[in-house]
Amino acid sequence: MIDHLVYATPDLATSTADLTTAGLTLSEGGSHVGLGTRNALADLGDGAYLEVVGPDPEQPAPEHPRPFGIDDLTAPKLLAWAVRVSDVDDVIRHAVEAGYDPGPAFPMSRRRTDGVLLEWRLTVPDISDEWRVVPFLIDWGDTPHPSDTAAKGSRLASFTVQHPRPGEITTRLTALGLRTPVEQAPRPGLVAVVRTPTGDVTLG
Repeated sequence: MIDHLVYATPDLATSTADLTTAGLTLSEGGSHVGLGTRNALADLGDGAYLEVVGPDPEQPAPEHPRPFGIDDLTAPKLLAWAVRVSDVDDVIRHAVEAGYDPGPAFPMSRRRTDGVLLEWRLTVPDISDEWRVVPFLIDWGDTPHPSDTAAKGSRLASFTVQHPRPGEITTRLTALGLRTPVEQAPRPGLVAVVRTPTGDVTLG
């Protein structure tokens, strides 16, 4: 199942304001300490959520590039998506046996604004334009899921994976145990339509 969609931006405050104007209700997520980023969240229903992530002005510049290629962005972009699994190591093993290696899972954490520490494990997403449409895996273990406290009021109306060679992407998705359709398109891309109380918002 879709865990969350990653909408990366070079300016979190501006993008949050723009999305709010468009009709989305967002709540403050928290900081990824040491990575130089923070996020805002919107519940999308059915256990999924939208993560708007960008530089954290309250953190010093990190030693390494910020995740999701944020340092290179000039405009917000629906950059990646995550699939929630209950045993990430088992899913990785089965994917490798099926011919696709999503890479190892690494531990991460974030502290919510109320002080609660969230901890999870994920595979590192390939954000190259060619392969970013393939989801990364995330295992929340026993930690509270972000959708529980994310701002309510929006629903994911549709989500589309696009690629000029859909068969190659389908092979990787199948190895991950997914049946997500892939549309033929001139360029790789992700498109989400989020239904809000004031209308639909398209993210791409």
